[in-house]
Amino acid sequence: MDWDKLRIFHAVADAGSLTHAGDALHLSQSAVSRQIRALEESLNTTLFHRHARGLILTEQGELLFDATSAMRRRIEAASARIRDSEEEVFGELRVTTTTGFGSLWLAPRLSRLYARHPDLKIDLMLEERVLDLPMREADVAIRMKEPSQADLIRRRLMSVNMRLYATHRYLSERGTPKRPEDLTSHRLICQNARSAQVSAGATLVQELMTYDIPSTLTVNNYFGVLQAVLANLGIGVLPDYLTEDFPDLIRVLPQVESSEVPVFLAYPEELRHSKRIAAFRDFVIEEIIAHRRRQKGEAA
Repeated sequence: MDWDKLRIFHAVADAGSLTHAGDALHLSQSAVSRQIRALEESLNTTLFHRHARGLILTEQGELLFDATSAMRRRIEAASARIRDSEEEVFGELRVTTTTGFGSLWLAPRLSRLYARHPDLKIDLMLEERVLDLPMREADVAIRMKEPSQADLIRRRLMSVNMRLYATHRYLSERGTPKRPEDLTSHRLICQNARSAQVSAGATLVQELMTYDIPSTLTVNNYFGVLQAVLANLGIGVLPDYLTEDFPDLIRVLPQVESSEVPVFLAYPEELRHSKRIAAFRDFVIEEIIAHRRRQKGEAA
């Protein structure tokens, strides 16, 4: 099968248009059309339904597109490994993690990674959906549970607890609760039950709601919860990794916390020799070790 025709087919299927694919490939529409017809003739099948609004893959086209997509991911992985030199770290690194951890802990620290490796290009994908690392939806992931996907190298980084926090100003104005029952005089800020979140945090919120708290504010991620707490709207359920970067947060009801949430770093086996992965992994581990030391110093 002609590799060049497959490349053109993939571009057309991805764009849904001969014209757009031609623009991306720097080919005329007629040249792209000829290649697609030739590929269909060689396979003795129709790959696209042609409509006025564009092209739609046939069932046979879908099968071929799945194959070319897998080929492209493998080629990208091989290219990434080849581009990693022995001494330098450069190129794109796609990192996925949760919205809360990525925006509140990881992103503020990335300046130190860029200082070491200025030619690194990080694509930070913040979402609760677990991306498929073996299928190369991302290169490396930091997740709040151990990844279950096969063919991954994984390392436990730390543990997180969900706890109750409020600001100095809020507590001075509304008073500090001494017992969980005292939360009935306060507004509880937490993630809503419909949002994707760690089960330990959801369980803690369920336990707190048994105290019939009359006023609540729910948000679909921890970034929103934090902003509401900093705005003095109430007492929030937040991960304990925030206390270093937000010193105005005061822990409320120290006896109340979730079970431990493990934090894992994972990446595909095929990228075990990637210099970019190694640089990012070592950076995160160093930052977490320094974070733990500062936490211990504050607790001493």
